[in-house]
Amino acid sequence: MKVFSFFKSLLLVAVLLVLPANLVAQKLAILSDIHVTPGNANEGKLKLAVQEINTLDVDAVIVSGDLTNEGSDEQLLNVKSILDGITKPLYVIPGNHENNWSQSACKTFNDLWGDDRFVFTVGDLVVIGMNCGPFMKMGDGHIKQEDLSWLDETLSKMVKPGMKVLSINHYPLLDDLDNYQDYVNILKKYPVITHQNGHWHRWRQYETNGIMGLMVRCLDMGSGDYGYTLMDVDLGGEWIHVYNKTLGKERDLRYAYKTNLNYFDSDSKAELFKVPEGFKVEKVYADNASIFTRLTIDKDNIYFGNSLGYLRVIDKKTAALKWEYKTTSMLFSRPAVAQKVVILPTGDKRLVWLDKKSGKVLQEYQAQGPYVADGVIANGVLYQGGYKTFQAWDVNKKKLLWQYDSINNYCQAEPFVGENDIIFGAWDTNLRSLDRKSGKLNWVWNNGKTVNLYSPGNVVPAVTQERVVIVAPDRNSTALERTTGKQLWRHHDNAVKVRESLGLSEDGRRAYAKTMDGTVVAMDTQSDDFNMLWETDCGFGYEHAPCIVLEKDGMVYAGSRHGTLAVIEAATGKLVFTCSMGSSEVNGFDVDPATGDIYCSLIGGTIWRISRQ
Repeated sequence: MKVFSFFKSLLLVAVLLVLPANLVAQKLAILSDIHVTPGNANEGKLKLAVQEINTLDVDAVIVSGDLTNEGSDEQLLNVKSILDGITKPLYVIPGNHENNWSQSACKTFNDLWGDDRFVFTVGDLVVIGMNCGPFMKMGDGHIKQEDLSWLDETLSKMVKPGMKVLSINHYPLLDDLDNYQDYVNILKKYPVITHQNGHWHRWRQYETNGIMGLMVRCLDMGSGDYGYTLMDVDLGGEWIHVYNKTLGKERDLRYAYKTNLNYFDSDSKAELFKVPEGFKVEKVYADNASIFTRLTIDKDNIYFGNSLGYLRVIDKKTAALKWEYKTTSMLFSRPAVAQKVVILPTGDKRLVWLDKKSGKVLQEYQAQGPYVADGVIANGVLYQGGYKTFQAWDVNKKKLLWQYDSINNYCQAEPFVGENDIIFGAWDTNLRSLDRKSGKLNWVWNNGKTVNLYSPGNVVPAVTQERVVIVAPDRNSTALERTTGKQLWRHHDNAVKVRESLGLSEDGRRAYAKTMDGTVVAMDTQSDDFNMLWETDCGFGYEHAPCIVLEKDGMVYAGSRHGTLAVIEAATGKLVFTCSMGSSEVNGFDVDPATGDIYCSLIGGTIWRISRQ
């Protein structure tokens, strides 16, 4: 990355000041990270910013993500009502705060603004922006596979000789966007003068493979500094000057730089596979879209949902598509598969029964909100978490047996289904146990936090005959008495920062948690106090992907935010091997009931099989 010296910056400013004023051809106002909720200080300041921008000579206004704090319908409707007051052409994309905790499973944003990507031209400048996730769970930013294709196809059609490109995203072209290198490889094919992003809430220039990156200010920079960014691009896109615009004050020149079109390849090399004898790790399928669901596997097929809203069923041996079913929004719940039917929880607020052989729709149930949780079928009953509800359905009769409605947010993770109880978390800070037959509440446990984002909402509980162990974004691991919900121990350790990745040993004596430092720890589930049995560094580095940890046949499987697989000896904690399966987050591990092989999907749209030889 190039470092611009102080004196070089002064020289650039001096040159800029003597450039003819009529060379400025494109003028843009950029709002980023405005984080508006009804009644907060940012709401009033955004209204003032809108009024001020309307008085300026700008060609377009761009909002590059994080419009809200939790992406709820109320917050999105509120901020749109304010942004609708802008009288200039307006272009908006979401950020992680719209995608990660979305009440509508990312659908309301598209309903309100028409799309989560945009492209427009101002003179000889093509401005193109698109969504970057992370989608409905903690993780790095991610450009959907279909959006990468759209980016390339759109620019190939629109960029004529003499034109330049300005790229817009909420995330930078850096490591916190998992497939940024795929993004960069497309951008390098075109005359991209700058990639603009927010997310970091601060000013910064950086460079990725020769492409200049520009991080801009947030609405509230602290100490009473509320404002936005102004960008002027001169004719031909050779010079860019960027201004800080504090509300009520004159604009202040922040950067002036001559654009660079001399791109180069990254020096980094792809990590080589390091699979020892006795194991085989192979990619068995690559989709044309991103995959946010875990997999369901039966004797013949693999079932999954993708970001284009398709449920797809592929042959386990040949990877040939057997049938597919299209919904109207992205899918986040894996299909629940029974003997004769497939039940699909959808992001467009439905439970859909489909014939297992043909994919023909047999029945639809319209819910009050989107489904983003994995359901579990046990003894002919589907146990399914939803938005503010948890349901039990007779699979064959397609009949609702009972419904529990005292939930204040959505369910996301797979529930534990026992002989007499069901245990699950939700994004309302609570963990609940319900009677399996009636749906009546056995107990509810609260983590003592009032912030929903600390909830055990996306963790699959590790449950033994007597204990329930959970981890959560508050970085605590907790053990409860299974029958009463009584808290037995609760452990917080800055040296062992757990989050949302958890698993249980096959004998139930150990719970495995992945930490935010890229280690896996084994906890004793039989002890009356927290007892860590071993800790293994998987080499993941900083880690936050909520991928379950799985034990199978004496081996523990863990996956990272960057597609790395780690295999560990369950008894000793010895690291057996790690290998790279790609650059994007591992969604989770599932066992083939017919062969015992381990399967996983990556957000990047690939499916992998891990087998013992």
